Amino acid sequence: MVLHMENHSSDLDSAFHALADPTRRAVVSRLTRGPAPVSELARPFAMGLPSFMKHLRVLEADGLIRTEKRGRVRTCRIDAGRLAAAESWLAQQRVEWQAAADRLADYVETRMPRSEDHDD
Repeated sequence: MVLHMENHSSDLDSAFHALADPTRRAVVSRLTRGPAPVSELARPFAMGLPSFMKHLRVLEADGLIRTEKRGRVRTCRIDAGRLAAAESWLAQQRVEWQAAADRLADYVETRMPRSEDHDD
């Protein structure tokens, strides 16, 4: 079980590492709408193709995208499984944060005097 958790943590670490860069987040965002050739993905960015390819290699190495080459065209597509794992972790954190906020609100409401309870 501990080994599984370490592997899962490692997967999350690599996914969040890949998503830490705004260029890579933009690429992932674009690919959620469907596969795209590298030339289309690179177009909006003010960088050379070799620099852009480094971003794609990070995304691919961290398992967020897959690439396929047919002839001279390299096409990228999202790997929904890895992205779903990161999303699941974030959703769980959101549930825990919301529960903590709810407990704090309950505490404040029961412990703090209301303004209408005070005579001015």
